[in-house]
Amino acid sequence: MARVVKVFRTLRNHWKKSTFAVCVLSYGGHWLYGKHCDSVLLREACIEARAFGHQLIGPQENLKKAMVILNPAACNGKANALFEKNAAPILHLAGVEVKIVKTDYEGQAKKLMEFMDQTDMLIIAGGDGTLQEVITGLLRRVDEETFSKIPIGFIPLGYSNSLSQSLHLVSDNKVQHITSATLSILKGETVPLDVLQIKSEKEQPVFALLGLRWGAFRDVASSISKYWYLGPLKTRAAHWFSSLKQWPQSHQASLSYLAPVPRPPDLPTEIPPRPSLLYRIYHRLHKYWNPPIEEPTKEPEPERWESKDISTLELTVSTHNKNPARRREDDSMVITLDSDSLTVGQFINEGTKKALNPMEFTEDASQIEASAASLNLPEEGAGFYDIDNEEYEAMSVEVRLLPRKLKFFCSAERREQLAQAQ
Repeated sequence: MARVVKVFRTLRNHWKKSTFAVCVLSYGGHWLYGKHCDSVLLREACIEARAFGHQLIGPQENLKKAMVILNPAACNGKANALFEKNAAPILHLAGVEVKIVKTDYEGQAKKLMEFMDQTDMLIIAGGDGTLQEVITGLLRRVDEETFSKIPIGFIPLGYSNSLSQSLHLVSDNKVQHITSATLSILKGETVPLDVLQIKSEKEQPVFALLGLRWGAFRDVASSISKYWYLGPLKTRAAHWFSSLKQWPQSHQASLSYLAPVPRPPDLPTEIPPRPSLLYRIYHRLHKYWNPPIEEPTKEPEPERWESKDISTLELTVSTHNKNPARRREDDSMVITLDSDSLTVGQFINEGTKKALNPMEFTEDASQIEASAASLNLPEEGAGFYDIDNEEYEAMSVEVRLLPRKLKFFCSAERREQLAQAQ
């Protein structure tokens, strides 16, 4: 008992050192426990991947080939280590022939897509910027009709991974997020996603999977990092200082748009059985003696554009890829116009919400469903666009929807969650 009392007396007399030691031990224990949990998650994922590698392949079949476009600069330079530790072992254990191409500078992924050979799957390892570059380079190819049929996998390694929430189970654990995304590639479940083609008179077209933003909220969001010294108040402070510099912050433009296009029925997934030989002979003879009458081709109806002048705090053109499992009757994109009649207080509150979810719209916002849109901006002072969270100079553009253009690997569990949330 005396020894215990002596220990407590020593801790009391050296309470500063004792407090520091407790903090260090607590942090160290928490760190070690987190590492242990990560290793358990990775081990389970590798065991599951090994089951794919043990599957027998026929004598005429080849190993699946995967082209990986890796951005080592993503996640503040940690992307390469995250991929090599958490994703690469799963792909190798599954028996996939992996070819890794690392980008060295911004914009290189677009050029790399010009020289990509045919592959069984394309894997993008990075963030929103890497994804947007690869998609743009892929769809700029002359033979994009062939290469756009290649299924695409997205391994979220960047600071911003907006599309990952639509494809994979949402998790705060980085290792779990990466391993589940890699396993979904092996399982082969795919979902078609819409693409926005954004084209101007000066530049080559840019392609986006989420959307385009232009306006006051976007401009303020790009300056939030300047107020880092204000901690959790930096977002509200950025909007307040912006309102002091200029108010109101309305943006004027001319908008033209086309109505949505009815969605054609889905093609059957199963190939029907081939008819018998006698039926095929009879069918060919019948066509030979009674050739079908060719109907005169109808001239396509002219596109009916609707035009209006707009004044808005922010304009957003977005796809429905946030919930790709949703059943829709029309192929359309959503044009959102945020009201420019907000007060300064409402501007700060709504801007704080949009900083967390850029595609969220205000209560008084108006929405237009369209299949194409033309945005004519003033020649000077137009500012900048955000296209899939990447900054571009704002100019007059035409935005056209390419419905169900690309196939992405997705988690079956995530698709069920999205389908139940409708």
